Amino acid sequence: MTTTELPIGSTAPLYTGVDPTPEWFAEIKRLAKARNATLLAHNYQLPAIQDVADHVGDSLALSRIAAEAETDEIIFCGVHFMAETAKILSPDKRVLIPDERAGCSLADSITAEDLRAWKADYPDAVVVSYVNTTAEVKGLTDICCTSSNAVDVVNSIDPDREVLFLPDQFLGAHVKRVTGRTNMQIWAGECHVHAGINGDELTEKSRTHPDAELYVHPECGCATSALYLAGEGFVPADKVKILSTGGMLDAARATGATQVLVATEVGMLHQLRKAAPDVDFQAVNDRASCPYMKMITPAALLRCLTEGKDEVHVDAATAERARLSVQRMIEIGNPGSGE
Repeated sequence: MTTTELPIGSTAPLYTGVDPTPEWFAEIKRLAKARNATLLAHNYQLPAIQDVADHVGDSLALSRIAAEAETDEIIFCGVHFMAETAKILSPDKRVLIPDERAGCSLADSITAEDLRAWKADYPDAVVVSYVNTTAEVKGLTDICCTSSNAVDVVNSIDPDREVLFLPDQFLGAHVKRVTGRTNMQIWAGECHVHAGINGDELTEKSRTHPDAELYVHPECGCATSALYLAGEGFVPADKVKILSTGGMLDAARATGATQVLVATEVGMLHQLRKAAPDVDFQAVNDRASCPYMKMITPAALLRCLTEGKDEVHVDAATAERARLSVQRMIEIGNPGSGE
């Protein structure tokens, strides 16, 4: 297989499985064993990367696996903030990402400087940050959350305290709608891929697939449209599910549906199809492919394992502050299945 790093903005088709001649696959496994490394892959990675990894999941679940791993190294196939989170929870391990340029439009939508200025405007507010943020932002956060437990985290806060929720405006709107909280300020950030899955596409897919269930990630720009379709009776309410990636997998294993429309990054389809091979999973938008996630190719992973690049560093003081915000989230309750 010829592999190239995808340029930002690319929408090249996904690789759909392991090569028939898996020399690179065997070499990756050999190198990982020689380095005493654990291979982690996010649900949005190329299927080839998911298939070669030791563990596949959302960023928080993988970071917790990293913390418990007995190997010397963690190779995190995902985007940079995810590898940072693994380093925060595994300070004594060496954490590598196969391409350090793999960023995240959502994490980049708020900087530590932005958050300091926002906090100055609301000095008594509690800061709740989605795990899809940089280590510096986590270090300025009171409590982290995942998409599956954001409602529980916000509900745990004194109702008289102002809440600053960041960085995803769609997840924030979902939490505000469910909790009914009025003293909640929401940062206007977004994942460009999720935001690009729009209500018109969702409506058209639902119209042409009337018997399908609908799984919608709360980061999507179409989450409100999904609830509108259910509320207006265009789609049966019991078929519309607003879910994290882990929640989608749980729902897939339990579903009695023969067809499911999925509104999230298309890499998720690979794990869904493995979880429920008899179900027809279709993307609401088959162009919803994160170019940063797709930068982690087999070639990049081979380079990482061969050359020991690129290592992820988080300074000790930032890591300690960030670790506290993640631990507070865990203390509130089961953080569920990440993004």
